[in-house]
Amino acid sequence: MNVILASASPRRLELMQLITKDFKVIPADVEEILPDEVGAIDAAEYLARLKAESVAVNNPSALVIGCDTAVIVDGEVLGKPKNSEDAFSMLRKLSGREHSVVTGCALCLNGRTLSFSEETKVNFYELTDKEILDYIATNEPNDKAGAYGIQGRGALLVKSIVGDYFNVVGMPVSRLKREIEKISI
Repeated sequence: MNVILASASPRRLELMQLITKDFKVIPADVEEILPDEVGAIDAAEYLARLKAESVAVNNPSALVIGCDTAVIVDGEVLGKPKNSEDAFSMLRKLSGREHSVVTGCALCLNGRTLSFSEETKVNFYELTDKEILDYIATNEPNDKAGAYGIQGRGALLVKSIVGDYFNVVGMPVSRLKREIEKISI
């Protein structure tokens, strides 16, 4: 089966290799704009569908996989920070608190789309301004939802998680493998 990952994320590319080595990458070229009626908890799955379906249009017989990850605190979706000030604001909101990381996945094959979301709860330590600024200085927060990467130095901010670690990285690999088997039947 021809498998396409509709993502430019190096983390997702690496995680996809845990499921299969036989796939290609075609990043989705879509505007990530949410309609007003899409709530925070559904945002990642909506965007994952948008990405997968946009690539599937030109690859109808391939299994196309799209993913999107949202960090949610107090009903607010924290996307990728626009700049260092935005990263600081996000990390300040997450400091000493629990938040949700929701990764939406969409699989398109032969005109059918199957999608799902996986949620992981993450609890941060109380962070000082210096800790936040030192972390931002690593540039690691720049391209990550919620301005942190648990797989890197962002791990030093995390007190605990409940759920799938790989979901926080950007792809719930174990569940995704099972969903691929379902749609492939």
